[in-house]
Amino acid sequence: MITTNEILETIEMISQQHLDIRTITMGISLRDCGHPDVKVCCGKIYDKITRCAKDLVKTGEDIEREFGIPIVNKRVSVTPVAVACECCDTEDYAPIATALDRAAAEVGVNFIGGFSALVQKGFTRGDRRLIRAIPEALTATERVCSSVNVASTRAGINMDAVAIMGRVIKRTAEMSRGQGCAKLVVFCNAVEDNPFMAGAFHGVGEPECVVNVGVSGPGVVHSALQKVKGQSFDVVAETVKKTAFRVTRMGELVAQEASRRLGVPFGIVDLSLAPTPAVGDSVADILEEMGLESVGAPGTTAALALLNDAVKKGGVMASSNVGGLSGAFIPVSEDAGMIRAAASGKLTIEKLEAMTCVCSVGLDMIAVPGDTPAETISAVIADEAAIGMINQKTTAVRLIPVPGKTVGDRVDFGGLLGSAPVMPVNPASPRDFIARGGRIPAPINSLKN
Repeated sequence: MITTNEILETIEMISQQHLDIRTITMGISLRDCGHPDVKVCCGKIYDKITRCAKDLVKTGEDIEREFGIPIVNKRVSVTPVAVACECCDTEDYAPIATALDRAAAEVGVNFIGGFSALVQKGFTRGDRRLIRAIPEALTATERVCSSVNVASTRAGINMDAVAIMGRVIKRTAEMSRGQGCAKLVVFCNAVEDNPFMAGAFHGVGEPECVVNVGVSGPGVVHSALQKVKGQSFDVVAETVKKTAFRVTRMGELVAQEASRRLGVPFGIVDLSLAPTPAVGDSVADILEEMGLESVGAPGTTAALALLNDAVKKGGVMASSNVGGLSGAFIPVSEDAGMIRAAASGKLTIEKLEAMTCVCSVGLDMIAVPGDTPAETISAVIADEAAIGMINQKTTAVRLIPVPGKTVGDRVDFGGLLGSAPVMPVNPASPRDFIARGGRIPAPINSLKN
């Protein structure tokens, strides 16, 4: 039974502590949309998305109004296009991205994810065609997001794919002045039910159509920790756990209601702490509330490990359908505290890489100089993929080499994507390392059968 105190606490979390539902994401299978004629395929994709998601935005707005719970984004994810459109007799997949973009605009969502390929163990013809199309697709569209999974614990790291993605990121940056790279993620151990962009796609093991919800609430956790200032880490962990429980309960309520109204199954609640550039909605502020002078200082990785674990423990008690990524995100451009620390030189890419060992996702929304070599970008991807592969967790890279910008400049991506200082990258060359190609074998801990 929900008590009066719980209701009042929820009202306070929403009105004063930036608590919101970050996204309702409808996953839609496109496995029945393939056709040799790419025009027919595009038509089938457009028709299916507009049919399935026609009421998504209205339903989200109705729930938001009736329950008084902010729902920031309404989104769609689809089957990886390289899988769904493999039979298309075309070398150019850019028209498929255009069809996705038109469908997203028609149903009113802000992003659509799934212009994706899964190449952790090798390429099909469809994979290669899709990857070649990424720079043009992300430059020519407004809402389409793309992801490529280049590694997994079971398969190892496809270093040929890693090398290619470094070049793809550079080309995308050149064509789109950096903006397209904000919609492109390179994964290790990508999950099939992630509701967060830019990495969302509807996995091949998912139902025909499903609703996934991503909650947030860094401001709520920060506020809770302010009330236990100076107390032991045992108290800190328990406080975060209880707060995550309350946040996830709200997400569960919205997910169940959206599922009922849309008439599609409820998938998962992703309880990731997803920050925004707004003051008071920062993961960095939480870490500093634990006693760090600045995020990036010694102790940051330990503080983040505690936070991530406690969030998961609290969330799984509140919902039996926790999934997606579920943890703490550390996107530099989308977190006011991370931006502050990076601009002052207290947070480096190397420290961020260490932090990704213990949190959700990885090196996220990091602006680097426009002249950063493609091989360096590839090597950063390889490092991050190695962390995910060995630790059996999802990691990702969303680097943005901004043409014409250098260390110390600032780049504005707009909206929730925020802004970021251009951060320095180690100048030592990994050219010969990346040129080897092949595959880094899966670790021994992959042998689970």
